Amino acid sequence: MPSSSSASPVLHNLTYVLNENPIKSEPHGGSDFGGYPSLKQRNDSFDIKESMAVHCGFVKGSKPGHGTGFDFDESDLAELQQFHDIIVASAIFGNYDIIQHPQNISEEAKKNIPFYMFVDEETEAFMKNRSILSSSKRVGLWRIVVIHNVPYSDARRNGKVPKLLLHRIFPNVRYSIWIDGKLQLVVDPYQVLERFLWRQNANFAISRHYRRFDVFVEAEANKAAGKYDNSSIDEQVDFYKKEGLTPYSEAKLPITSDVPEGCVLIKEHIPITNLFTCLWFNEVDRFTSRDQLSFAIVRDKIMTKVDWSINMFLDCERRNFVIQSYHRDLLEQMPPPVPAVVRRPPALPNTRGKTPGKRIPRRGRDRRSGSRRHRKAAASNREQFLLNAV
Repeated sequence: MPSSSSASPVLHNLTYVLNENPIKSEPHGGSDFGGYPSLKQRNDSFDIKESMAVHCGFVKGSKPGHGTGFDFDESDLAELQQFHDIIVASAIFGNYDIIQHPQNISEEAKKNIPFYMFVDEETEAFMKNRSILSSSKRVGLWRIVVIHNVPYSDARRNGKVPKLLLHRIFPNVRYSIWIDGKLQLVVDPYQVLERFLWRQNANFAISRHYRRFDVFVEAEANKAAGKYDNSSIDEQVDFYKKEGLTPYSEAKLPITSDVPEGCVLIKEHIPITNLFTCLWFNEVDRFTSRDQLSFAIVRDKIMTKVDWSINMFLDCERRNFVIQSYHRDLLEQMPPPVPAVVRRPPALPNTRGKTPGKRIPRRGRDRRSGSRRHRKAAASNREQFLLNAV
């Protein structure tokens, strides 16, 4: 782990807009939780300066989670203020997923890295009814944090709050790894950070989409799959098109994709990355909750102002450290697994009346076949030895 924080280009001091009585003054979307930033405020937020104040959710109340919407219990508020070098976070809202337990976590990580799972009251009730959650607020490695007064009626949109605003919930954390609720972490967090941030001298990492790299193609795929209503998707993409967003081409290299997979975020909490996720959240709050559509426009606008980039790694690399499960509703629709068929070994041949120890000679064809099998096995063993030696 680096001994000091990475440098934040240009931006050194980032603060957040507070407004006890936000008023919607323009026809575009938004929410009381996000504060309804105007288009002028939105445009100004991309003009990177040394000190900035931007909308970043939690506009009401004295501090995030206290009378702001997306509220925490008092005992949780105190814990979330503590200093940690690293945290791992996830969320389940609307009882949408089954909690996944991390695997292959080192004793060092278990000792020093807290794992936080945010759930709403609906998910909490289900966990208590199934005796999954007790008064300890712990399920395996996960420390359960219950959210009250969720700001949105859409469970998936509520999930964007901890996903994109962890720096507001945890103001004293250096690094965070976010994984969607349907994912199981199967690699130690220290190794994930070392591989995708520290070794790359990066401060933000996310995987590319496994198939699509163009926002316009991604929008059509979202419409075809019924991910959101088509008119809202069209409105968002048309807005970005007027701002200058173009289909992805090689002219954008070294940028390799405009569409992230988005289910894992690996982040160092410094002003420029905090600004990026604030402005990304503001797009999700203003337009559709499909964060893949708004990722590129925010990234590109920041990159035109400052020398900063994102490590967009291959999605096959992501699948090396998280395993994806199905959402609860799909799992409940699946038929039960077919019971395994137990195959009994064949009965031993009847040797009664034969001379003990005497072998029956093979015919020529059988001998040759057995010889070939021996040669293949020997060759396979040699190949495996060479692989191990390399």
